[in-house]
Amino acid sequence: MNRLSLVLLIALVGSAMYLVKTSYEARRAFADLEKAKAEERQLATDAVRLEAERRSEGTHLRVERDAREKLAMRLATPDVTLYVNDSRGPAASSVAPGGTP
Repeated sequence: MNRLSLVLLIALVGSAMYLVKTSYEARRAFADLEKAKAEERQLATDAVRLEAERRSEGTHLRVERDAREKLAMRLATPDVTLYVNDSRGPAASSVAPGGTP
């Protein structure tokens, strides 16, 4: 009977150790899952914010304001338009690229 008790005690301690190990692994897996879910929520929030920023950056008013402020561009008016006269006459304008009429 003494041997049987010793074998059962060893089996009991072994199963208790295995139970502790699997409980620890389950808690660690659950913590990793919660961390991944939190990261997913953060990434989804960032994606929505970035999409909104992309839309606002591409608006006509934003592009025009940036061109005016950052690039010092202005609208074309007759005051700032430069007209070029072709002094060679109308025959020169009918010449195809490459020099042949």
